[in-house]
Amino acid sequence: MRDNGGVTSATAQPETPGSLQFSTSLERGDSPVTPPRLIATDLDGTLLRDDKSVSPRTVAALAAAEEAGIEVFFVTGRPARWMDVVSDHVHGHGLAICGNGAAVVDLHGGAGAHRFVKVRELARQNALDAVRLLREAAPGTVYAVEQTYGFNQEPAYPKLHMEIPGVRAPAEELLAPGGPADDEPVLKVLAHHPRLDPDAFLTLARLAIGTRANVTRSSPSALLEISGPDVSKASTLALCCAERGISHEEVVAFGDMPNDIEMLTWAGRSYAMGNAHPDVLTAASGRTVANNEDGVAVVIEQLLSRWP
Repeated sequence: MRDNGGVTSATAQPETPGSLQFSTSLERGDSPVTPPRLIATDLDGTLLRDDKSVSPRTVAALAAAEEAGIEVFFVTGRPARWMDVVSDHVHGHGLAICGNGAAVVDLHGGAGAHRFVKVRELARQNALDAVRLLREAAPGTVYAVEQTYGFNQEPAYPKLHMEIPGVRAPAEELLAPGGPADDEPVLKVLAHHPRLDPDAFLTLARLAIGTRANVTRSSPSALLEISGPDVSKASTLALCCAERGISHEEVVAFGDMPNDIEMLTWAGRSYAMGNAHPDVLTAASGRTVANNEDGVAVVIEQLLSRWP
């Protein structure tokens, strides 16, 4: 989940290449063998432009894909309540994968009426262990707790999102049995450090927490997202595809940040955005132009030209 501020693509990493410097694999003639049946795309820094808009070209490409019988899944770190930005652009099944795989949400209800179809929660004991271990490894870390409907945070947690927390208290209190909203599943814990380098913080957290939770990041700041041990965009997407009889070879995925890497390596064909983090550029099987240049739409149009 990105800081919900202005610029959210990873431009602090590599400089965004211009269109003339970049070409997609399809343009080079490296056409996928298997016709696509599902497109899985991240939102911030990928499908969305930096101003959080969905361009007319992208809207048209998504509609054309659905018209051709290719399902489109939005796969994001965003919570369900932040999905209004694409609610008007869902077709067919209307499902989205939110919270880095922690929830599958039906967007058909429109703004404020999203329905949870599947929840893959972070067990509170695992969350407490992660908080304890990361406090020891990175003193100064502050936390917030993302639940299905609620958002609570520690008093020192910075205002990174358009959120009004329900409760401000230490993470140990927020996650304790009998604590605030203990009848509501925890989707992920957010960990912010005011000084550490974002990639160094991610490496440190993964070493400290180990197999107790899955740790990733999607923000240009030192903000980590901690989910259940087996929860990722890729694992939840795989479950949704299995329910539809779709193999990973039939999936085309798009992303730009470390929380997309598992999905990009799982999909039969994957594209890193021109503005992507260096690790994402390495992980994806192809590249497209930046989010502000409609990189997702560029590839979809090329796919449809080969499999109309």
